Amino acid sequence: MNSDTSMTGADRPASARFTQAEGLATQLRTMSRRWWFWAGALLVVFVLYRLVTGLGRSGQSSDAAAAIHKQSVPVAAAAAKRGDLNLYLTEIGTVTPFKTVTVHTRVDGELVRVLFKEGQMVKEGDLLAEIDPRPFQVQLTEAQGQMARDRASLVNARSQLDRYRQLFAQNIVAKQDLDNQLSLAGQYEGAVKNDEGLIDSAKLNLTYSQITAPISGRVGLRLVDPGNIVHAADTQGLLVITQLQPIAVIFSIPEDDLPGVETAIKATPQLPVEAYDRSLKTVLASGTLLTLDNEIDQSTGTVKLKASFPNEDNALFPNQFVNAKLLVETKHDAVLIPAVAVQRSSQGSFVYVVKPDQTVDMRMVKLSAAQSGTAAIESGLNPGELVVVDGTDKLRQGSRVSVQLAANPISSGATQ
Repeated sequence: MNSDTSMTGADRPASARFTQAEGLATQLRTMSRRWWFWAGALLVVFVLYRLVTGLGRSGQSSDAAAAIHKQSVPVAAAAAKRGDLNLYLTEIGTVTPFKTVTVHTRVDGELVRVLFKEGQMVKEGDLLAEIDPRPFQVQLTEAQGQMARDRASLVNARSQLDRYRQLFAQNIVAKQDLDNQLSLAGQYEGAVKNDEGLIDSAKLNLTYSQITAPISGRVGLRLVDPGNIVHAADTQGLLVITQLQPIAVIFSIPEDDLPGVETAIKATPQLPVEAYDRSLKTVLASGTLLTLDNEIDQSTGTVKLKASFPNEDNALFPNQFVNAKLLVETKHDAVLIPAVAVQRSSQGSFVYVVKPDQTVDMRMVKLSAAQSGTAAIESGLNPGELVVVDGTDKLRQGSRVSVQLAANPISSGATQ
C-alpha cells in the first residue's frame, strides 16, 4: 500500500515536465510562424518599393531622353556641289639642275683677269676670265715663221724637181738624182703641214686663254683669284656654273602607285606637276613630268620620277626640298563634299544629311575618292543637300539641329 503510493508520487513530476516541454514547443512553432510572416511581409514591401522607384526612374529617363531628343544640337553644315576633283600624288622632291659645270682652264699660265661677279647670271659664250696670252702669241709667231721658211724651201724643191724631170728625159741626170729631189720636195711638203699644225695649236691656245661660259646659268663663288698660276691639270677649277632655266625636280613614289602613273602617262604624256613649299600652302612652280627611272629601288620600294620646270622667275633653287604634286587622275562631274563630313561604321561610310524640318538623316554613301580635304561621293547623295561637317559626335538618327553654314567648305583641290 505504501509502495504503490510512493510510485504514483514519483511519476507526477515527469508528467508535468512533459506538459511543460510540449507547451514550449508550441510557443516556438508559433514564434517561427510569426517570424516568417514578418519576413515575408518585409520582402513584399521591399519589392513594391523597388518597383515603384524603378518606374519613377524609368519615367524620368524617358522624360530626359525626350527632352534631349527635342533639344537642338548646334552643327556646321556644307552643301554638296557638283564639280571635278583632281587626284594628286604628293611626295618630297629635290630640285636638281640639268647641268652643273666646273669651269677649268685648258692651258697653263697666269690668271690675269676675272670678268664675272659671284652669283651673276651668264649666257653661253660669255667671257669669264683670261689667261696671259703672250706665251701663246709667241708660239704662234714662231710657228708662222717656221712655215714661211719651209714653204720657200718647198717652192725651191718643186722647181728643182721640174728641172730634174726635164734633164732626166734628156738622159742628162740619173734616175737616182731625180728620186732624191722628189723625196726632198716631199719632206718640205711634210714640214709645211707640220707648221700648219703648230700654227693651229698656237691659235687654239690663244683661244683657250679666253675662258668662256660653256652653259647658261648662275655663277657660284670664285675659286681662284687673279694673279695665280693655273694649270689644266688642276682639280679645283676656276668657278662653277649651274643651269637654273629650265630646272628639274626628282622625287620618288611607292611602287604600288607605279601602275596608276603609267596609265596616266599613256593618256597624257606630259602630266602636270606642281612644286609646293614645305607647308604645302604656296605653289612655287608648275611643270610637267619628264620621265620615270628604269628600275625600282629595292631598298626603299620606290621609283624615281623627274619633272621639268621652266623656272623663269628662279623660284626653284638647286638642292632645295619641295613637295611635288603629280596629277594622276581627275574625277569629272562628281558630287563633292568636305571629307570631314564622311563618317564610318561597321556597315560602311555615311553622312548626316540635314532635312528641311531641321532634323538629320544618317545616310549611307559610297565614297569614290578623297583628296586635300574634299571627298567625291559616287552614290547616296545629291548636289545641294546639306551635310554636317562639325558636331557629328552629338548626333544620331532624327536628332534636331540648329544649322550654321560652314565657310569655304570645298578645298582648292577641287575644280568647281
